[in-house]
Amino acid sequence: MYLEFFGLREYPFGLTPDSSFFFADESRQGALDTLRFALESGEGFIKISGEVGTGKTTLCRYFLQSLGPDTISAYILNPQLEPRELLQAVARELTLSLDQHEDGQQALQAINQALLQHAADGKRVILLIDEAQALSTASLETVRLLSNLETEKRKLLQIMLFGQPELDSRLEAPEIRQLRQRIAFNYTLRPLRQDESGAYLEHRLRLAGYRGWALFSPGARRLLHRASRGIPRLINLLAHKALLAAYGQGRRQISRRELLRALDDTPQAFNVAFWRRVTGF
Repeated sequence: MYLEFFGLREYPFGLTPDSSFFFADESRQGALDTLRFALESGEGFIKISGEVGTGKTTLCRYFLQSLGPDTISAYILNPQLEPRELLQAVARELTLSLDQHEDGQQALQAINQALLQHAADGKRVILLIDEAQALSTASLETVRLLSNLETEKRKLLQIMLFGQPELDSRLEAPEIRQLRQRIAFNYTLRPLRQDESGAYLEHRLRLAGYRGWALFSPGARRLLHRASRGIPRLINLLAHKALLAAYGQGRRQISRRELLRALDDTPQAFNVAFWRRVTGF
């Protein structure tokens, strides 16, 4: 659509998590550093939380791609699984075949044997669970049982939970307090600051091939940041729609006018009538 018009190789503001566009602002770099430190120190439980759209999945995938050959990863993207299904999913990620009729204890024993072999081979194993707030209480207890797999010297499995703030509330439940007590590192992703939002726009545009002058006017940048509250997914959505609006009008720069058109079509953003009053459009 607008790629050739703006001199782009690919769409810069897609909504699908894409680790090649990872933006290392202060908060996301801090989360990445926490994950790396926890991995190196061998801690059993790590939790990364953040509001919808703050980039947890992108961070998770970027971290996965940065792992060396001495680390084996199991990545659970859809955790809406009952305990036995969760164990089966972990086993599949570890290329371990389990009998569908094995009970939970047998499955844990099989996974434990596989982890012991990996440890003997000098490999560390990590389990990453995305959207962890969707885990049932029973499945959270299964995660805790997985964290029990250890030798006298080290954990056989490091577990990293990524979830929305609801995960924090879930972990406050008395019945899973044992799991909560085992979390060694917590990190909360925050939205982008205004200066970071501008750098984020430039970062994605340059990676997508843009080589021209500032594509978004200063006023458009300020409005985009305030309307999106600095949430990367909302920035992407509004920026994409603004580019479409500018392309439709044959405009080479995005002004507040194009942003307001994008806001008209985006109920997730702040009230459009308010922005029309304060901007005069």
